Amino acid sequence: MGFYADLEQMNRFLEKLREDSRVFAPKCFHGEGRFSDTDCIRYGEISCMEEVVLDQKSQYSFKEILNPVSQTLFFFTEDQVKEPEIPAKGAVIFMRSCDIHSLKRLDDMYLKNGPADYYYSRLRENLKIILIGCSQSFENCFCVSMGTNRSEGYQLSIDRTEDGGYRMDCRDESWEKLLEELGCRREQAEPSYVTENTVKVHIPAELDQTVAGSGMWTEYDSRCINCGRCNFVCPTCTCFTMQDLFYSENGKVGERRRVWASCMVDGFTDVAGGGSYRQKNGQRMRFKVLHKVLDYKQRNGYQMCVGCGRCDDICPEYISFSGCINKLENAMKEVAENDEK
Repeated sequence: MGFYADLEQMNRFLEKLREDSRVFAPKCFHGEGRFSDTDCIRYGEISCMEEVVLDQKSQYSFKEILNPVSQTLFFFTEDQVKEPEIPAKGAVIFMRSCDIHSLKRLDDMYLKNGPADYYYSRLRENLKIILIGCSQSFENCFCVSMGTNRSEGYQLSIDRTEDGGYRMDCRDESWEKLLEELGCRREQAEPSYVTENTVKVHIPAELDQTVAGSGMWTEYDSRCINCGRCNFVCPTCTCFTMQDLFYSENGKVGERRRVWASCMVDGFTDVAGGGSYRQKNGQRMRFKVLHKVLDYKQRNGYQMCVGCGRCDDICPEYISFSGCINKLENAMKEVAENDEK
């Protein structure tokens, strides 16, 4: 059901949603960018539409809401364990199509890859999605190549109109009733989406594990500085480590936390006895790339990467993930030629 709403009606709509849910969207954090006096677009809780950034790509993904950077799993004393309280309210998240597709990847990893993850599922249960329409492709996006430029998994879509209003496609009965009560005009609505990106990628149909033997990966030994930024902004990276924090007042009391980790940083593959796998940065890049475009698909039938391009946006060494993907075809040929010699 399509609707048109002006700014005042949208703010009243958000006010109603916030009675039962926390509402998250890309918003501008002034002066909190990577460089001095720069802003940062990332997800945060909002109270009005004026805070929502619709015309820029968020530099960080929505996953911080469902998979916090640092998440306390339980508190412990000498003889007791207690779980932290979870938010009583549900959540509503403004997301672009690529991020909705990445949510499917998170669900598969946390809910279907063996027993469901208890901590993720508690936050995921009462989630509703507002799709942000994409009227244009942003820098480094390659969602069309990955087939994630369109999505159906939303309760409401929203597109900004030229007169400053909002055109919406509503698929939630309770929200439809609410929009009618607010006097929103009925109007045909379909979320906008891009049909072409400046950046295009091609994943070879015959891609297999033999590409790991290519010499292309050595390039990243010197280029990559293993900062892990690409993993932290990626909406489908889920690696974490566990930390026990003991309070200084009482060394037998503390909490256990789940904290983001990165396959690109030092120490990720350390094992007992002092060993460490994938010590070179090129080996780490190889692992990450092939996991995103090969291993995951072999297991689940679709690519892990959704083509949001955030990894390319944030890399301080200007390493292009999409460029690396486009090198795979020649890398396969290189490996085949070496086998023939």
